[in-house]
Parts: sequence; C-alpha cells; structure tokens
Amino acid sequence: MGRAFEYRKAAKMKRWGQMSRIFPRLGKAITLAAKESGPDPAMNPKLRQAIQTAKGQNMPKDNIDAAIKRASGKDADTIIEVNYEGKGPHGILTFVECATDNTTRTVANVKSYFSKAYGAFVPTGSLEYMFSRKAVFEFEKTDEMDIEELELELIDSGLEKIELVEDNIIIHTDYHDYGTMVEALEKLKIDVKESGLQRIPTSPVEFTDEQMEDIVKFLDKIEDDEDVLAVYTNMA
Repeated sequence: MGRAFEYRKAAKMKRWGQMSRIFPRLGKAITLAAKESGPDPAMNPKLRQAIQTAKGQNMPKDNIDAAIKRASGKDADTIIEVNYEGKGPHGILTFVECATDNTTRTVANVKSYFSKAYGAFVPTGSLEYMFSRKAVFEFEKTDEMDIEELELELIDSGLEKIELVEDNIIIHTDYHDYGTMVEALEKLKIDVKESGLQRIPTSPVEFTDEQMEDIVKFLDKIEDDEDVLAVYTNMA
C-alpha cells in the first residue's frame, strides 16, 4: 500500500502503544469535550465517544472521571486548544493540533521541530483551505456486517465515504454530522474503536521513499510531544 500507509499505521501503533503518554492525551480530549458541550455524556456525543475511546485503551475509570471533573473545575481554563501550521521537510504541509496549559512552552517546542527539519511556520489560517474537516470513525468489521447494507443504513446520518482497511471499517462524514453519526452507530450497537474530527488533505502529494525517511523523523518528533493531540499532512 506504499510507504505513506506504512508510516500512518506504524505511527498509530506507536502513539496508542505508549500508555504513559496516551492517558494524558485522552484525558485532555475528554476535558475539552466536557468543557465544550457539558459534562453529561448522554447529552454530549463528543464526550461520549471520547470516553469510549479512552475505555478502549484501558484508561481507568478514575482517570476518566477526573478528566470530566477538570472541565468544571477552577483549572479548566488553563487548558486551551491551539493550532500551528507549517511546511516541513520536502515542503510537506503540516497542521498540528495541541492542547496545552502553557502556550509559550508549546509554541517553542513545535517551532523547534520545524526548524530542525529545515521547515518553518506559516501564518495562521494559511493551510485551512488545503484540508477539509471530517468526522472519522473506525470500528472492527464483524462477520455479520455487510458494507453495502451498512452504507444504506448510515447515509441519512451524513455518511460520505465508507471503506474497508484490513479488518476495520472506516467511515467519513462532514464534521457537523459528528453527533448524528455517533447516535446512528450506537443505535446499530456498533462498538467504535476510535473516532474524532480529522483534517483530510484536499490535494494529497506523493513523496519518494527517500523523502519519507526525513518526513517520518520530523513527524515522529512532533507526535512525541505531550501537548500534541494530532498531526495532519498533505501526504497522499
């Protein structure tokens, strides 16, 4: 499937395999979701899905409850979302989403990753048109599932794309339809392994194997940062 696919798969396994780093990141995602739309999972689809993702990674219930509680506590305002945009090695466009309690630290760290890779930040908003925001859901395909039937079931809930990748089904909707799709999948009793809002490149670019070596090192550095929630590129 190509070097880019291998990178994405390896990066995902690495990211979700580091429990010492992933629990704080999952906690931040839960806190931000609760802060945005309230602490009641029944009334907040984004929070409900963030909790389900955390449970799927064996995050203890006490950690989940603490993350929700932080959203209404006096320290809630110290965690904010910030985005950084830039060009990395070989001109790869890179969009970095962070959650931090210290923007001075975060911007310095992220900027250093670009600089060391001979890249640079670009003005905020410069890359917005290069990515489309989508809600993406991933779950395991069971023997009982028929993709064509599932597509028909979900199309009224905003389904735009459905694909089978190895043993998992991945579906895309417009980001405005996130909550609607969460509820539709719950009604079908589908156990979603991972979901969230992603940025999909509108004009993907192919890179050579040699270029990918530099790009992988660059992206690894960024993804290792504890303040970084997600990294998106225009990699094909």
